[in-house]
Amino acid sequence: MQKRQLLIHTERGRGLFRGRLLHWYDGHKRDLPWRMSHDPYHVWLSEIMLQQTRVTAVVEHYQRFLKRFPTIEFLARSRLSSVLAVWSGLGYYRRAHMLHAAAKKVVKEFGGKLPARPGRLRTLPGIGRYTAAAIASIAFNEPVAVVDGNVKRVLQRVLGKTLTGEELWSAAERLFSRRRSGDFNQAIMELGATVCLPRRPKCLLCPVLDLCVTRGAEGREEKTADQKKRKICYALDCQDGSVFLVRRPEDASLMPGMWELPEICVPNREPKTWMTFRHSITITDYLVGVAQGPAPSVKGCWVTKSRLPKLPLTGLTRKILRAAKII
Repeated sequence: MQKRQLLIHTERGRGLFRGRLLHWYDGHKRDLPWRMSHDPYHVWLSEIMLQQTRVTAVVEHYQRFLKRFPTIEFLARSRLSSVLAVWSGLGYYRRAHMLHAAAKKVVKEFGGKLPARPGRLRTLPGIGRYTAAAIASIAFNEPVAVVDGNVKRVLQRVLGKTLTGEELWSAAERLFSRRRSGDFNQAIMELGATVCLPRRPKCLLCPVLDLCVTRGAEGREEKTADQKKRKICYALDCQDGSVFLVRRPEDASLMPGMWELPEICVPNREPKTWMTFRHSITITDYLVGVAQGPAPSVKGCWVTKSRLPKLPLTGLTRKILRAAKII
């Protein structure tokens, strides 16, 4: 271990790490739609969508979003409700709010073009240090390293030490390849996402195995938040080609202004359900029940089936309506 540790801390070792990682990435990177283009808008959109969201969930939404909002200017001119409607199902809707606000700022202050420098990118709503670095390096080849959860795991295992805060960013900079900055950043994130996994790292497939201090022996178990359990039931009331929906308050902490089915609250007894399934939102695992029949006496409105796809529905509501073959 000492020999490997010395090697990764030398310039020769860092050069080997960069070369092997980039060679591996060129031959093994996943075929993802946002890698087909270096258009800054496309890169920005993919990075926002990928925050706390699985790649498989993003692929479909990414392509649909670009079809509906092909340019930053088009996005800036669109209504927020239209943006939320297309975003529906991805969750963390604050991202869509920030994306829309940032598009308006880009058009107003930067002539419709994303700035290349990380510092300027961070002046836009919803763009923090990691996202700014990712956009700058991938779209503009700016020489700046990134640190996300995958990169953190790779760095800690390769270097054999626990890193936090600025230590992480400094470590990322030392290993960083300025020759192919965008590719390198994507490569180290790809390694963490597909090989250097949290619980069962695929060490035998790793292109930098002999440069890794721990070789997956440490950090296999990463603590995750305990899932909360909750039961919830909704009323699916359909009449004459319309569905009864209610709108979440604008000041709600989750999904403000989104439309959903009315919730049924029956004290001391379980409502009779037509359909049940599981659904997770952040750290809460819901057992969802759906009852067909009259909606409870709440403020809402009837929405025709043809108008449903244009509304900003919550992901859970969209899932229910799809299961019921209404949309």
